[in-house]
Amino acid sequence: MKALEIHAGPGALRHLREHGLQPRHVRAIPAAAGGPKGLILNPLDRYLFGEWLAGSTHTVHLLGASIGAWRMATACLDDPEAAFALMAHDYIGQTYEHAPGKPPTARHVSEVFGVMLAARFGGCEPRVLAHPRFRLHIFTSRGRHLLRREGRVRTPLGYLGAFASNVLSRRAMGAWLERVIFSDPRDPLPMHLHDYRTHTVGLTASNLQPSLLASCSIPFWLDAVRDIPGAPRGAYWDGGITDYHLHLNYASMTQFPQAGSGSEPALVLYPHFQKTVIPGWLDKALKHRHRATQHLDNVIVLSPSAEWVRTLPGGKLPDRSDFKRFGDDLAGRVAAWTRAVQESQRLRDEFAAWVCGGRDVAVRPLV
Repeated sequence: MKALEIHAGPGALRHLREHGLQPRHVRAIPAAAGGPKGLILNPLDRYLFGEWLAGSTHTVHLLGASIGAWRMATACLDDPEAAFALMAHDYIGQTYEHAPGKPPTARHVSEVFGVMLAARFGGCEPRVLAHPRFRLHIFTSRGRHLLRREGRVRTPLGYLGAFASNVLSRRAMGAWLERVIFSDPRDPLPMHLHDYRTHTVGLTASNLQPSLLASCSIPFWLDAVRDIPGAPRGAYWDGGITDYHLHLNYASMTQFPQAGSGSEPALVLYPHFQKTVIPGWLDKALKHRHRATQHLDNVIVLSPSAEWVRTLPGGKLPDRSDFKRFGDDLAGRVAAWTRAVQESQRLRDEFAAWVCGGRDVAVRPLV
C-alpha cells in the first residue's frame, strides 16, 4: 500500500514523463485551507522547504489560505525544518477555556490564536518579507454590504446571502465577499486573477500578523479581523471562504528564463490533503465544481491515498469534528493527531524517493 498519490494536469503530466521533477521546475506552491487536515502535510512540508528546495536559487511564489497561509509563512522563517515542527506542536496542542458543555467564544479563540502567531512571527516579519527566494501571498476574504461589519444578526444574514449567490455562480458571491491578497510587493503573482472579484494589498511588517490571523478566522469560530493596516477598511475572514483550495488560473503562468539554460517550465507543485481542488469553501457541496479545469494544466498534486488514510486514527484525516468528538479529552485528541502526523512521514519518504529516482510512482491525470 502506498501512502502518496500524484496527479497532474495534461501539461505537467507530459513534462514529468519526459523530464521528471527538479526543484528548478517549480515556480509556485499553493496551500489549501482545511484546518487540521493540513497537519497531514507537515513532514512533507519539512522536507520540501527544509531540504529539497533549500539549494535552489530561483523565485518561488507561496500562496496560502487559512492553515495554508500559516504553512507558507512558516516556510519563510529562518529554519523551516524546525519551524514546521513547532507549527505542528502548536496546532496539535491548542486548547481554549470554555464553560462546561459549551464551545469557547470566538473572541477567546481569536485572542489565543493571535498570541500563538505573535510567538512565532513577532519580530521575524522583516526576514519573512525579505526571503531571498520565496514570495509570500496570503489570501483573505473581505466582507461587503451586510458583511462590512460583524454582528449577531448581520453576519448570519450576510453569509446566507453569500451562500445563495454562490449557488448561482462564484462571481455572484463577489457581491458579498471579495478576495483580498496580501502579496509580497517585490513580485506580483505570476497568474491571472480574473475569475473573481479581487483586491491586492502590499504585504508589510505591520500587516503580516493581522492578515495571517484573518486568513485563519473561520466565521463563527473566530472573530473577523477589522481594518488591517494598508488594506481597505472592513471585516476580514478566512481566505478559504473565497479560495478553499486556491483553484486559480495557474495555466496562465509562462515559462521563465534561466541563465545559460534557455527557459524552464512554470510548474505548480501542490501538496494537498486530497486529490481534488475545490474553488471555494461554499463549493464543498457543489460536486460539479470539484472537477479539474484547464486552469490546472501545469499543476502537480501530491495527496494521501484513500487506502492509507483509512489506517489513521478514526480512519480519517484530522479535522475540526475532532474537537467535538474528543470534547474535553485533550490527551485523546493530541494522541490521535500526533500519531497521524507521525504516520504521514510516509508521504515525505515516498515523495523523496520519487524525486530522487529511487521509486516509481504512477502519476495519474487530474480529474
